[in-house]
Amino acid sequence: MTGFSIPTDILEFDRFSQFVSQEKVNKDDLIITSERTYKHFIEPMKLDAQVIYREKYGKGEPTDEMVDAILSDLKTKTFERVIAIGGGTIIDISKVIAVSKADDCVDDLYDCSEKLKKIHPLIIIPTTCGTGSEVTNISVINRVRKGVKMGLASEAMYADKAVLIMEMLDSLPYKIFATSSIDAMVHSVESFLSPNGCSISYMFSKEALKKIIIAWKKTMDCGNKSEANEMYTNENWKKYASDFLIGSNWAGIGFGYAGCAAVHACAYPLGSVYHIPHGQSNQLMFEAVMRKYKEIQPYGRINELEKVIADCLESKVDDAMEALYSLMNQVLCCEPLHKFGIKEDELSVFSKNVINTQQRLLKNNYVNLTEEQILEIYKFAY
Repeated sequence: MTGFSIPTDILEFDRFSQFVSQEKVNKDDLIITSERTYKHFIEPMKLDAQVIYREKYGKGEPTDEMVDAILSDLKTKTFERVIAIGGGTIIDISKVIAVSKADDCVDDLYDCSEKLKKIHPLIIIPTTCGTGSEVTNISVINRVRKGVKMGLASEAMYADKAVLIMEMLDSLPYKIFATSSIDAMVHSVESFLSPNGCSISYMFSKEALKKIIIAWKKTMDCGNKSEANEMYTNENWKKYASDFLIGSNWAGIGFGYAGCAAVHACAYPLGSVYHIPHGQSNQLMFEAVMRKYKEIQPYGRINELEKVIADCLESKVDDAMEALYSLMNQVLCCEPLHKFGIKEDELSVFSKNVINTQQRLLKNNYVNLTEEQILEIYKFAY
């Protein structure tokens, strides 16, 4: 058993300017961010750091083609630290840059993942409250050339510093808050149920789950439902932004040790093929996976999970999961898979691909799942 450790220093600031002052951001730094974040937080400070905008290279989650284009452009730049300021896509890209030599491409990195070394010190500042990736050593790339979304993991990809800045969530749109906080909740549940956790990782997972669920409940209790799109669009979540940001970080620590599992594994084809946002694709699979777990092994760690949720939502233990599904549906309305254009005959293909390509995740399942059982999960969600 590997001992528990957090290789990344975690810093907290109220404002971005405090981080800039302490870390002395300068011309030798390469900032990876979005143009929107740059104009809102970085441009007013007139920093002389080098900057690249991720949207210059494409939309959505990172692909091998997107990352290779960035690596090609960086051949002409000289820089020391990499500073990622953004959500999951920017963070995943920046982890790859931190370990890439001048002539590397994505395929090279996957081929030698066990030998990767950190080339550039890495600082990560999340601007959403879901990824938790600032404290993990995993970058998830959609390898479109191979037709699969896969995680690249290396000890060298841990950030040297993860920086939580409450101000960075100020302009976060509701939809991104919803999908990212759902992602963080799923991280906490999957790592809490993982057989590969330890007492310390379970503590982080449990406390993350409590923070997120309680903050969701407070947000929804004082929200107004929009008849136009049948989901909550109130901004009351911002009263609890620090809880969501910290909860996301703790969930990242939990799954960084214990791993994510079948929810993420089953969600990856939805993002890879249909480009459904990562947190939303996790939501689409969450209930189906949890019901299958409960069906196969109704007694065990899942009962501890139900107790934690019941305490947070003031429900009976037997009703805890239903209460959580209902609350999630208030945060973001959960649609069946067919609403996204997914065809029923694709489900068996997804199931086979999950078994063949996602063993890194499936080894963390609460119970073992066969290809047939994964197909049943997809069918339930369909």
